Amino acid sequence: MHTEKYKIKGMHCTSCSSIVEKTLQKIEGVHSVEVNYATETAKVSFNGAKMDPRVLSEHVEPLGYSLMEEETASSMGMSADEHREHIGLNRSKQEKLEELERMRRKVMFAIPLAFISVFIMGWEIFAKVGFVPDMSFVWKEFFHHLLPLMATYVLFVVGKPYLSGFFRFLRYGKANMDTLIGMGTLVAYIYSFLVSAFEETLRPFINVENSYYDITIVVITFIALGKYLEMRSKLKTGDAIEKLLALQAKTALVVRDNKEIEIPINEVVRGDRVIVKPAGRIPVDGIITEGSSYIDEAMITGEPVPVEKKIGDPVIAGTINTSGAFTFKATNVGAETTLARIVKMVEDAQGSKAPIQALADKISSVFVPFVLVISFFTLGAWLLVGTPYLGFSQALSFGLTSFVGVLVIACPCALGLATPTAIIVGVGKGAREGILIKDAATLEKLHKVNVVVVDKTGTITRGKPELLTFRNYSDRGDNELISLLAALEKKSEHPIANAVVSYAEERKLSMGAVEKFDSMKGKGVRGTIGGTEYFAGSVKLVEDLKISFDVRSIEKDTNEGKTPVILATKEKVLGVAMVADMVKPEAAEAITRLHTLGIAVVMLTGDDKNTARHIADVVGIDDVVAEVMPEDKLKKIKELQSQGKIVAMAGDGVNDAPALAQADVGIAMATGTDVAIESAGITLLHGDISKLVKAIGLSKATMRGIRQNLFWAFIYNVIGIPVAAGLLYPIWGIVLNPIFAGLAMAFSSVSVVGNSLRLKTKKI
Repeated sequence: MHTEKYKIKGMHCTSCSSIVEKTLQKIEGVHSVEVNYATETAKVSFNGAKMDPRVLSEHVEPLGYSLMEEETASSMGMSADEHREHIGLNRSKQEKLEELERMRRKVMFAIPLAFISVFIMGWEIFAKVGFVPDMSFVWKEFFHHLLPLMATYVLFVVGKPYLSGFFRFLRYGKANMDTLIGMGTLVAYIYSFLVSAFEETLRPFINVENSYYDITIVVITFIALGKYLEMRSKLKTGDAIEKLLALQAKTALVVRDNKEIEIPINEVVRGDRVIVKPAGRIPVDGIITEGSSYIDEAMITGEPVPVEKKIGDPVIAGTINTSGAFTFKATNVGAETTLARIVKMVEDAQGSKAPIQALADKISSVFVPFVLVISFFTLGAWLLVGTPYLGFSQALSFGLTSFVGVLVIACPCALGLATPTAIIVGVGKGAREGILIKDAATLEKLHKVNVVVVDKTGTITRGKPELLTFRNYSDRGDNELISLLAALEKKSEHPIANAVVSYAEERKLSMGAVEKFDSMKGKGVRGTIGGTEYFAGSVKLVEDLKISFDVRSIEKDTNEGKTPVILATKEKVLGVAMVADMVKPEAAEAITRLHTLGIAVVMLTGDDKNTARHIADVVGIDDVVAEVMPEDKLKKIKELQSQGKIVAMAGDGVNDAPALAQADVGIAMATGTDVAIESAGITLLHGDISKLVKAIGLSKATMRGIRQNLFWAFIYNVIGIPVAAGLLYPIWGIVLNPIFAGLAMAFSSVSVVGNSLRLKTKKI
């Protein structure tokens, strides 16, 4: 099974996406289709290695749509402009901007015509109740000839897409929003034209004083204005991708043949030596080989403070060098870079559908045919029931008004925009906060989570042991003893040994040469320095050497999870270094905030019980399961789920893979270039647990926005259609003018997009 993503042109509403989806699904070889109206994309799964987009496009072109293949992000090595062009963002954005400008010109020309129509209509209404004098014969005749001309222009120029939708419906039987608007305004126009052209002939049968040119003009103008505002707002929903792409450097300064040359970044290859100067943007991922600096990684990791980078440290494409100059070796270029992978993930997530959207899709798929039936039923009911009481002429007038009103007010655009616009904004906001969301379903699931399971190492703690304290039991200086200890540990590969060595290197302590080095498995190491044999290791090593040492003196430290590294000779203990994996400074606050959200926190770790319990007490974790293997973590997740809990698991995405896969929501804690995008539904950059709280807050805010959107979209149609049909006439004598129906329809779509955009400003 192969999956491709295509751009779709010509969609105007959610029923359009339903039509495209159903049409493509009928094509032989196509397995599944997912069309997203908000992103104007189709994800098509089919048998075989490739599906020609022209074949797909040929099936939907008669219905007013077209497909074009969406370029992949395989050329992230290009400059920002070149890359946008390459993946179609420049072209798509440019096309949208051009279409927006065309719509703006049409709307700006139509608005004065709409004002004239409203002015004429208002004059006639106020004249009937005596507020203003009757219109003179000259003005009446002038407007009598002006209105048809204005209506003709508005209907056949500004309203051309809606007429096309109506005629496609007649030919292919596929109805969408354009069908409703086109049918309603065309009926109003044709009726008015017939009344104008055959006024004396029709006078004995109907009231020829009533024409609906003003309805045609104002309804189409309002709807076009609404679509213009909606499109302008929709362009803002997807700006996260554009901002991420703008991070890409255009060129790179590389060393080739011992010369510095500046080349486009699409020419950088893996292994190139790249020079970055102060204030320069890093073009590709790599490892520093010369120099050091502080790098601003805020847009990638969310970390506001520049991070110190030295030889051996990774650097990420798109981040900014704030101070010193350095050289690095390119390791990831093109689509392999962290930035490219983030962009791809955000694009995929924004184009995916949340389960909550299924209801809106089902309703939208039958909504337009249902509205067509209701509109004709409304017209028939007015003629059948209204004629005996009102007379045929008045019943026909009200019937046509209600017919057009139902068609206009029932546009399902708001319903179709409710979910995807909120998802696009939510996923984009998450990306800017260093929260990468794999798909909309994950974002939806996250807001239901009531238990968060966390690993200790790398999640609650920094994941890197540090030397915290050193106790001296000799008459030598601390630095001398730490130098001896570091010299021994430098030969070891144990993480605890690295903590000692790093401590010595940071303080620039010299480490002597070690002879006769030997590693004693499970106990420690030994070696000769300056003619004296030294030992470094655990309490067990000291016990085996039968050296006198009061273990109780370090008992308190070991109970707090610190690991002792004892330096000794054959005769006595010289000193003890206490090493521990420190708790992240933000961990305690994050756990507290999770508790305020009503979420319990469970820590699963392979460490010993004392260490785990101490860490849990420090940060306020509810439950601890220590000394577990990866498969035991999996069992604990299943056990919690069997109790009806919705579980999120946060881990490093490597040894926690089984538990991450089993959890309802898997959350990978990634640091630097280690973006474990494939291993979990959500990736938190910089390994920051406080982002876990933000992710849950973002999920809740997004789902709240979706529910608000769906509520207003449903309520709008539930109330609007009966009112437009004339349900209030028998009670209060009110018939909804289609002009107000058009205004309400336009406002509904704009309000839904506007409500989604509010997420951008929401603090999480």
